[in-house]
Amino acid sequence: MLTRLLAHEHCARRPIKKSDEPKKYSTSSEVFLGKDRCGTAAVCRKVKKPTCGLLRENMNPAVAVITLNWNGWHDTIECLKSLYQMDYGSCQIVVVDNASTDESLAKIDWYCTNELKFVPHFTEARVRDKPIKVTQYTKGHPSTSAQPREMVEQPKANHVLTVIQNDCNYGFAEGNNIGVAYALSCFNPDYVLLLNNDAVASQCFLNALVNAAENDEQIGLIQPKLLRYADATIDNTGNVCDRLVYCEPRGLGETDTGQYDNDQKQEFFYASGACVLINRRLLSALSGQCFDPCLFAYYEDVDLSWAARLIGFKVAYCPESVCYHKGNATFGGRNPFTDYLNDRNRLRVMIKNYELRTLVFVLPFTAALKLAILAVESIIGLDYRHPCSFFKALLWNAQHFRSTLTARRGIQSKRKVPDSEIISRMIPFSFKASLKLMERWAVMTVK
Repeated sequence: MLTRLLAHEHCARRPIKKSDEPKKYSTSSEVFLGKDRCGTAAVCRKVKKPTCGLLRENMNPAVAVITLNWNGWHDTIECLKSLYQMDYGSCQIVVVDNASTDESLAKIDWYCTNELKFVPHFTEARVRDKPIKVTQYTKGHPSTSAQPREMVEQPKANHVLTVIQNDCNYGFAEGNNIGVAYALSCFNPDYVLLLNNDAVASQCFLNALVNAAENDEQIGLIQPKLLRYADATIDNTGNVCDRLVYCEPRGLGETDTGQYDNDQKQEFFYASGACVLINRRLLSALSGQCFDPCLFAYYEDVDLSWAARLIGFKVAYCPESVCYHKGNATFGGRNPFTDYLNDRNRLRVMIKNYELRTLVFVLPFTAALKLAILAVESIIGLDYRHPCSFFKALLWNAQHFRSTLTARRGIQSKRKVPDSEIISRMIPFSFKASLKLMERWAVMTVK
């Protein structure tokens, strides 16, 4: 059954109250879908909520899978195909659509009742023998913001899909937050899996991931082995991060020979947001909020893993679990806009999570290093768009400094682990930034 919830546009608005936190909901007739940048909560009424959580088949821990779609229905449908062929029983799937304009919802509806005629890369076999039953919610009477419309009788379905339709593009961070809040409120899962729509899951990847998480109750986040969709080389086995918060996927582009499979020390800093399993207890410790909504896209997974480590949870890697990732399906490669998002979010994440005595040293140093890199880059390439992006990032942080301080106070009040232990998980210096700077100066010297 595909249940479509029209979030924000088709939902009543009211000020956020403490009762809006997902963990506070029990059996009321309102479903909290999230909050937007204006500080309002989106609520869909007349949506009956389960009172007993997800069905635990064979006593498996219940998992809610959240995947975000924005103008990428080809990828989303292939992702759904792979999820429906998994051999994990206790699972609910939620697609959050960020106001797509490419007929994504119509294509997903079609997929739920028919088989689209294209051959995916990894999921050529037919996924199911019955269609997914469709139940859509559309805007009704003003007093009831969402109500089911009459549907043509359909064949009995053996899968359920929930689609949340946002009224605008809330970005990766807040888009996932809306899905997570809905899942916590309605399904009461033990774990929430965030999965990029351009990822394809192997058949038993969720079993392995959940089993690894269940073996250590201190694990708050755990990611699988991410391989490149095109050639099965390594995409990500956990991300390393330096003290200036420059980051790099571990093993990127390497042939997978199991070189990271016996990483007992878990020598990486954060789990990739492309595919990460989140323990419900971590979400409860973070008051039900997964990502910082101000980040929009990029560095939200760094921020989440940093917060998890800061409050005493482990961040883990499970090599037995394998997922294939296309990468750069939404924004493409490097451009001034992605530079702007990376720079502004990196500064916000640093200000939020470092202790003050660390921050007063690291923040000026990272700004000076970035300016030096951009100066060289501008002289050589005569491209001033990237320096402009950095100055825009600085301006954004100045404008949002008050909200950053508020977020900082919130996470620092929960701190259980000192910076010395957090920094021990980082590499000492920015190999990425310093290498780029040396390469630029070498080119200038040759010329």
